[in-house]
Amino acid sequence: MQEFLAARIAGDTGRLVQLFADEVDWLLAENPAVPWIRPRSTAAECAAQFTELTEYTVPEDARASVDTFLVDGKDAVLMGHLSGTVRATGKSFEGPFALRLTVEDGRITRHHLYENSLSIAEACTP
Repeated sequence: MQEFLAARIAGDTGRLVQLFADEVDWLLAENPAVPWIRPRSTAAECAAQFTELTEYTVPEDARASVDTFLVDGKDAVLMGHLSGTVRATGKSFEGPFALRLTVEDGRITRHHLYENSLSIAEACTP
């Protein structure tokens, strides 16, 4: 988990590809208004989400805080708050999030993210 968070903060896509399994159970509510949110299942696709996020949002405005970090065997849950600004519209989004990760044989096999998708979709809409 620590390696994932460090790679995520650093924007190290190469390391993220190494950390994700070849096949990933990826869950993030789809919304056609949000260009970086789409189905993903391979390590490269999952890692690319973080690159796409920085392309479509203003990196200097991105904030995330983790309030709770729970680990139970191979599963971990992070809960906190995130915010940012969509580059194309200049609109902000914010809200709570929960991220469930499963690590098997040192690689992430499950990535389920629950976030304020309404706020994000509204920020993406001109």
